[in-house]
Amino acid sequence: MKKRAIFNWSGGKDSALALYHTMKNDVFEVQELITTVNADLERISMHGVRRSMLEKQVKAIELPLSVISLPTEIDMSTYDALMKKELNRICEGGVTHSVFGDIFLEDLKNYREERLKEVGLEGYFPLWKRDTKEIIQEFLSLGFRTLVVSVDGSKLDKSFAGRELDQAFLNDLPDDVDPCGENGEFHTFVFDGPIFKTPIQFEKGEVVGKSYELSKTAPEKTVTYWFQDII
Repeated sequence: MKKRAIFNWSGGKDSALALYHTMKNDVFEVQELITTVNADLERISMHGVRRSMLEKQVKAIELPLSVISLPTEIDMSTYDALMKKELNRICEGGVTHSVFGDIFLEDLKNYREERLKEVGLEGYFPLWKRDTKEIIQEFLSLGFRTLVVSVDGSKLDKSFAGRELDQAFLNDLPDDVDPCGENGEFHTFVFDGPIFKTPIQFEKGEVVGKSYELSKTAPEKTVTYWFQDII
């Protein structure tokens, strides 16, 4: 009998490849996708993708979606309380595992596992500790296609926003940027691949820059993120 799992879906490439492997795995049966969305902007947290585009992905994957709406300004204790409430709901449905697309951020993995343990869930990380060059090549070889929708301007030029992540994109990356953007250098929106029944149709809108404070104690230190809007 397969173990019941939920999948933490971001809409990006690591999520897509991790979901692909989880769905191929005879151990797990994915019950639903979970995504956090900025309640004020109605966009996927960090990626800046419209909720309407997220819903197109989910329709093509043919799995149920649960959205956790979070305010723009939220402290960690409030965030943890909201997530714990959602995880308790999930446990009531007989789910035993929560799946993530993390690769090598040890602190984040430990944080996730600690929160899951509090409600009796286990984490599953199908991409964990794999070489990111190998991961991105597998992603492309499987026929996945993805658009770069968010770029950290301190690490990449604005021109990378809105490009399809293909071999040319990888060739253009600076040597100190991870090919999977695992250090937050960029985020993506997957629009085609083996987990979708049909490709996601979209049009590119504007590229918008938004500045964020690096520290509350030093508000003059900011970083600009570039977001490619898709509609």
